[in-house]
Amino acid sequence: MMHILIQIWKWLMQPKLWRFVGFVSSIVGLLCYGLSSSFNYLFGDWNLLKIFLYSVFSLIISLIILFAKTWQHSTSLRFKAHAAFLVLTITSLYSFFFDKVMNGKPDAYSLLSCAAFAIMLLSLSRKTQCGFEVDLLYFFLGCLIVQLMKIKLQLFIVGAGFGYLIIILRSSFSSIDVVIYNEDLTSPQDENLVIIEVNSDSLQLTSTDIGSSMVEQLSNYVKALRQENSNIIEKLGDDSGFIMSDPDFMIKALPTETIDNLHKTAKLMVSAGFEKDFSDVYISCRKECLVECLTRLGFKKLNIEDIQMLSWMEIEDGLKRWIKASKLALKILFPTERRLCDRVFFGFSSTADLSFMNVCMEFTLQLLNFADAIAIGSRSHERLFSVIDMFETMRDLIPEFESLFRDQYSLSLQNEATTIWKKLGEAIRGIFMKLENLIRRDRAKAAVPGGGLHPITRYVMNYLRAACRSRQTLEQVFEDYGHPLKEYPKIDDRMSSSSSLSVQMDWIMELLESNLEAKSKIYKDPALCYVFLMNNCRYIVQKAEDSELGSLLGDDWIKKHTAKIRQYHVQYQIRSWNKVFGLLKVKYNGSIPPKGVAKVMKKKLKSFNMVFDDLCRVQSSWYIFDEQLREEIRISIEKLLLPAYENFMARFHNIAEVGKHAEKYIKYETEEIEARLNDLFQGSSGSTGSRKRS
Repeated sequence: MMHILIQIWKWLMQPKLWRFVGFVSSIVGLLCYGLSSSFNYLFGDWNLLKIFLYSVFSLIISLIILFAKTWQHSTSLRFKAHAAFLVLTITSLYSFFFDKVMNGKPDAYSLLSCAAFAIMLLSLSRKTQCGFEVDLLYFFLGCLIVQLMKIKLQLFIVGAGFGYLIIILRSSFSSIDVVIYNEDLTSPQDENLVIIEVNSDSLQLTSTDIGSSMVEQLSNYVKALRQENSNIIEKLGDDSGFIMSDPDFMIKALPTETIDNLHKTAKLMVSAGFEKDFSDVYISCRKECLVECLTRLGFKKLNIEDIQMLSWMEIEDGLKRWIKASKLALKILFPTERRLCDRVFFGFSSTADLSFMNVCMEFTLQLLNFADAIAIGSRSHERLFSVIDMFETMRDLIPEFESLFRDQYSLSLQNEATTIWKKLGEAIRGIFMKLENLIRRDRAKAAVPGGGLHPITRYVMNYLRAACRSRQTLEQVFEDYGHPLKEYPKIDDRMSSSSSLSVQMDWIMELLESNLEAKSKIYKDPALCYVFLMNNCRYIVQKAEDSELGSLLGDDWIKKHTAKIRQYHVQYQIRSWNKVFGLLKVKYNGSIPPKGVAKVMKKKLKSFNMVFDDLCRVQSSWYIFDEQLREEIRISIEKLLLPAYENFMARFHNIAEVGKHAEKYIKYETEEIEARLNDLFQGSSGSTGSRKRS
């Protein structure tokens, strides 16, 4: 008797049976509903258009029921939520109109359609896990009970009994995992009943005859596999560098005998109709291995909200572990799992694909969640280099994602990885836009003492130099994701002849220069304004020249800004020293008496001494960071000042009225003038902050 019951149970568990039952039930239900009075009340009499539309609708529903297995392992929570909402809306509308028009007793077609739809949804719940099929099952069972009660109140017992039978049958499908009859033992005394229970926390295998059952063999093989997992994990913790250098290490470390035994057991259980149950046991074992690997690598299991609550220091520390874990997972662990699944489930490719996806999915989603949290997190400019590291890691691993997650079950993981990789690229662009805003909003609060380097200049230039070390990555980001600057003037012209990254850098330089020009206007002394601009422009050119930034901006950009420095130099000289040079010029004709000439020259010399003293005193506190620029300015002043001063003094000595009293008016010899010029732009204690250069 037990043997017959087991055979009947195994027959009821066959997927093909429930696919056929569901398909037939859908046809019967749709046909009966089309002939029912409730359809006529709701939609009116039949016509050609209604017949055509209902036929198409019925065909679609029947095909969905027939091929519903393709949804079996959908991991999309959004799909389930949308499906549940759609079912709720449709059933609510149907109930409202049905109650409104159905005042009389329902006919037999309505009863049959509800019963058939309930059986159809029972079949669908055996093959899918989308959630809405259970809600619809309860809905049609409820409709059946209500319609039977409208015919006669006592028929409630019939409807409730049918509903109870359907619900208990579905509950039995979910609660009893496996009942295996060992067909290899032909004698009645060798019959044994085996139950495998898969628990989310631990794997429990029980059997009425452990010594001879198939499940004992499976238990032993799983234990052996776990032991090998432990050995591999120990090796992973001791020398992950060795493992990375040998991608086949893990598959080699698993004994061939253990894999072959698992394959034989899988073949027996799949043939007996217990494919899912063996797969669950296998998945549980392999997931334990991956979780332990993740723990060994120090990578914590966090959701996106948890990650976004971490400090940036914690995120940077986690990023290093994430990079290590991602490379090891995609290059070593997952390929090993793929090969192992293919060998254990050889001949059952669909089961191999599904098992591989279930083994790797949780681990993969943890890695992707971390990357996603960084991609959608703060666009603060100090995060650029960490996001670039993550972007480059994802970029290098995309081929592995495409190679490993290519089947129907795991394709969503590949798509998710690609989506997050693109998000990281968008985050990089967003960070550059944040940098632009930082420059725009850096208002001048106080003048930099001595016209030295402004902190924004040092920060931006060092930031861009460091960023351009990842030039190839940045070019890929800006080329692949388009350019955000088209709304700005003259950008289109530059983009036509330059790469997007070049345009981006050029635009940031333009913003920085505009910002510095605005800051230069704080200085009341026009000459100091140009010293400030010379300093900062010189720093910008120097930082660009000896880095990738310079090659991005181009030689023409360097030449243009070198010429700008010369223009600032000329303007400085005009605003500062032209007055001094003017004092050394003496224009007079023979009509002026000698005493008048002497008086004019004495006055000019006195003014010169006073203005020159004042200039040297003030400009010795100004600061030019670059020694070469400082020397160039000093030499340019000397070339104009010293010859003019010597010529003036020679003429001054030749005036008879001055004569031997000339020394009384002369404060500086030529050598002393030169010495004072050497003290210019050395900076004072008040401008030490501007002296720092990096």
